[in-house]
Amino acid sequence: MKKRHFSMWLLLAVFSQTAVAKPPPDMVYNLKGTIVKIHTTTKNGGRGTGSGFVVADNLVATNCHVLANSSGISMTSRGESYAPVGLKADWKHDVCLLRFEYLQLKPAPLAESDQIEYGADTFSVGFSGGSPKPLTTVGRVKALYAFDDSYVIRTSASFQMGASGSPLLNAKGEVVGMSTFKSPGGNGYFYNVPVKWIKAAMTLPETDKVVQTDTPFWDAPLEQRPYWMQVVLPMQAGKWEDLLTVASAWQQSAPNDVEANYYMALAEQNLGKVMPAKAKFQQILARNPQHTASMLALAKIAQSQDNQSEYKNLSQQLSVLDDEAYASLSETKP
Repeated sequence: MKKRHFSMWLLLAVFSQTAVAKPPPDMVYNLKGTIVKIHTTTKNGGRGTGSGFVVADNLVATNCHVLANSSGISMTSRGESYAPVGLKADWKHDVCLLRFEYLQLKPAPLAESDQIEYGADTFSVGFSGGSPKPLTTVGRVKALYAFDDSYVIRTSASFQMGASGSPLLNAKGEVVGMSTFKSPGGNGYFYNVPVKWIKAAMTLPETDKVVQTDTPFWDAPLEQRPYWMQVVLPMQAGKWEDLLTVASAWQQSAPNDVEANYYMALAEQNLGKVMPAKAKFQQILARNPQHTASMLALAKIAQSQDNQSEYKNLSQQLSVLDDEAYASLSETKP
């Protein structure tokens, strides 16, 4: 695995502090039987670890970046070690499938649809931080980014190395995605590739060698990354003119994209163009009542304008829909 990957788009999972509904213990126990640890030996003699999960008989999903530059791969589960005999790889989408023989592990249930809603409770099970046992993290869906006929899922569950390749699961315990990458910075965003790409990878031809044929979309040069990745750094740095430039280009390419309009409104708000920003946030909520980031922005605008009734209404909605956003709003109270 290339070290520069970790310096810019860190790869994967630590505990979330969000007070989301925790999955039932028996559900987690059963799912842990599908979770595996991936071990690699690199060509320069280094060692790496990641997570994976069984998706079909003898087939384990993980991130391709976990396997990159490896000269040897093995997998362990509950004290047993296995060596793969084949590989199906979608390097662009960072989805790899390892095939084994005589693997006595049950597959995790895959969601029939890749549709998931904003604010939905999610959880993941993986080897966060190189833990010897799989750990459970929880979070909510914060954003959905349209990309290559599906959606990349951003959650509030945080990631650290070792959990790359962990399954992202819905409240039913069905796989909806796979934990994959993090944006830079202390307040980074955490992204999961969709289950649709995992299913598509199952139809790919198999090889017996790890040969990287493409760069993961999230590791392309900045100007070639999706707009929803390009907006993060200027937003974190408070460079609102730069954010407006990127968000405007995004909105022009996808006029109806909720997130494109959100970042455009966020830039306008911070540049003092409050009324146009407010109108955009309201339009977003009319289309997506679960878009709590817009709700939070409107609450802050109401607070700054001393509109007590609107502020109270929005803060009450946030307290029900998103305790994280509500807590950040409470911190800004005068």
